Amino acid sequence: MKKSIGPSTLAYPNPVWCVGSYDKEDTPNVMTIAWGGICCSKPAAVTVSLRKATYTYDSIMERKAYTISVPSEKYVAEVDYFGLASGKNTNKFEDTGLTPTRSEVVDAPYVDEFPLIIECKVIETVEIGLHTQFIAKIEDIKVDEEAVNPKGYPMMEKIAPFVFGFGIREYWSLDKIIGQSFEIGKKFNK
Repeated sequence: MKKSIGPSTLAYPNPVWCVGSYDKEDTPNVMTIAWGGICCSKPAAVTVSLRKATYTYDSIMERKAYTISVPSEKYVAEVDYFGLASGKNTNKFEDTGLTPTRSEVVDAPYVDEFPLIIECKVIETVEIGLHTQFIAKIEDIKVDEEAVNPKGYPMMEKIAPFVFGFGIREYWSLDKIIGQSFEIGKKFNK
């Protein structure tokens, strides 16, 4: 039997992404978000949703660009800090010792130490209550060389991403392969 817990944002898991932007003084900033995902395949597009109250919101509105730095598990403390502190009050890169790198493709920085980077150009914004959804065309993806398989794709075990459980306020690692997509479900074909 299922128990109703009412409407909420408990769509598990939530990605842990770090959104990079430049402020008006061209200072690099980064914030952790959990509301985001791929939203279109052609053109390749991704979305992140931010509250207007965030420091990053104005930067993205002004520059119409952002990056998504996908962190590996070993940076969980830095990533948590990126979500706790405001770029309005501190330089999060200096505080954590991580390196802001200027994208050559979009007008935004990314976290150099993180293994997977998505460079995004905003193509549309949608106001949704408390949040604004920034829909962006993916201009490029950068991956650490040692994390790319022979077919040219990122290797999950080398990226070592982690996810967030809203409500329970926990970060969880991804552990192992449990099935091959577009294959394992074929056993149900009639």
